[in-house]
Amino acid sequence: MSGKGLNLTLKVWRQKNAKTKGHFETYKITNVSTDSSFLEMLDVLNEQLIRSEQDPVAFDHDCREGICGACSLFINGRAHGQDDDITTCQLHMRKFRDGQTITIEPWRNAGFPVIKDLMVDRNAYDKILQVGGFVSVSTGGVPDGNAIPIAKKDADEAMDAASCIGCGACAATCKNGSAMLFVAAKVSQLALLPQGRVEASRRAKAMVAKMDELGFGNCSNTGACEVECPKGITIAHIARLNREFLSANIKD
Repeated sequence: MSGKGLNLTLKVWRQKNAKTKGHFETYKITNVSTDSSFLEMLDVLNEQLIRSEQDPVAFDHDCREGICGACSLFINGRAHGQDDDITTCQLHMRKFRDGQTITIEPWRNAGFPVIKDLMVDRNAYDKILQVGGFVSVSTGGVPDGNAIPIAKKDADEAMDAASCIGCGACAATCKNGSAMLFVAAKVSQLALLPQGRVEASRRAKAMVAKMDELGFGNCSNTGACEVECPKGITIAHIARLNREFLSANIKD
C-alpha cells in the first residue's frame, strides 16, 4: 500500500489536567503514509490542528527508537498498539487498514495521573527505583570484572531483567494496576549477581512497600504484563521477587 495513503478516523483522549474530566475527540486524517510511524502520524495530526488554530494533542516522546519508553499509549485497547515486543514509536501505520477507526488513550493507572491528554506522570517508577538504593562495592583498587565468577545463565537472566525501560505498559495493562513486573525486573537484575546481595533484603522490602504506597494494585499472575512488555520480560522475575521478599521477612 506504499502508493496510497491511509484515511483514518482518530478517537483521541483529551484531558486538560489530572483534576478535570476527560473525553474523546474525533479527528479525520487523510493520506497517511504506511511507511510512517504512529508518532509521525500524530505529528501530522498536530500540524493539522495547529493550522486550524486548535490545541495540539499532548503526548510523550523522546528517543523514538524503542529505548526510552516515553511514548506510552494505549491504542485500540492494547498497550503500545497491535504488535508484539515494540514501543509505540516502533509501531508503523502499515499495521492499520484504510478507513479504520483508531482509539488512542493514555495509560490508565492510579499510579500514573494524567498530566494532559495522552501524557501521564510516571514519576512513581522513579520513586520506586530511588528506594531501591545503590549496591555496596569495595572502594579499594578497581577489581577485574572477570575475577567475579558469575554463571552465564545468571548473567543472561540479569541482563534480560535489566532491559526493562520503565515504560509502564505492565502496570497499565494489568487488570489490578500492579507494577510487579517492573519492580521484579529491577530487583531481579541485582538479585542474580553477587554485587547485589548486600542490600538484597532491604531492597526487596523497600521497593514493594513504595509500590503499595503509590497506589499500584496487587499481582494476581494473569500474565498480561508479560504479553505487553515491549522487552519481553518474563513473569518468572515476579516469582524471584516473591522469594526475595519472603526471605527478607523471614530474616527479620
